[in-house]
Amino acid sequence: MSAIETSLKQQNPGFVCRTFAAIAGRYDLANHLLSGGFDFLWRAKAARLIAQARPARVLDLATGSGDLARALGKHCPDAQIVGADFCLPMLQVARKKSVPSLVQADGLRLPFRDRSFDALTVAFGLRNMAAWDGALREMHRVLRPGGMLLVMDFSLPEFLPLRAIYRRYLHHVLPAFAAAVTGNKEAYEYLGESIESFPRGAEMRTLIEGCGFSGFQARPLCLGVACIYTARRVENRG
Repeated sequence: MSAIETSLKQQNPGFVCRTFAAIAGRYDLANHLLSGGFDFLWRAKAARLIAQARPARVLDLATGSGDLARALGKHCPDAQIVGADFCLPMLQVARKKSVPSLVQADGLRLPFRDRSFDALTVAFGLRNMAAWDGALREMHRVLRPGGMLLVMDFSLPEFLPLRAIYRRYLHHVLPAFAAAVTGNKEAYEYLGESIESFPRGAEMRTLIEGCGFSGFQARPLCLGVACIYTARRVENRG
């Protein structure tokens, strides 16, 4: 079964919310340690790409602990940055970091008007949503025509020997180490499984373009361990 076919498979929202709520207090520490600090560089790159579009209003969906929203605020100082997430304990962490505008919201039912934002980011969050195509259509709805979409998420390296090493890390080393840091091994076993099933490359392009976006670009990070995908909202016709 291809990753596009598995997009019809529903993630369990209750499980995802409970999982992130359980690790909210140590989420940032785990991310920084498990990525070797590269997550700081990835977010800065994403924020710089958004800044090039000179947006007036940006939605950071699945904002989590708010680190990307803060990076966006730094690189887009004149823009209004809105962070949205459906997990309240994660938003409480973001609030402690003084992220100015936070909204508790489900990515499949966003409480924003059509064409409300000039740019939309979702970092390490689309993968966890109940329906990837449904979430992308909601993102399309709240973006203005020509608005910029940026999806950043984990992937698998294309170089096969490196992929084999990374998979061993992902499924064996990472869960054990994360359990020591967060006390929750199950959350990071889920991480590996979700990364394996998430679209990448041509499949991601098909998914995003099928939801009304064009100008797709993929920018691999750290030899393909993660990737930034960008596209623009196409105006509806008909």
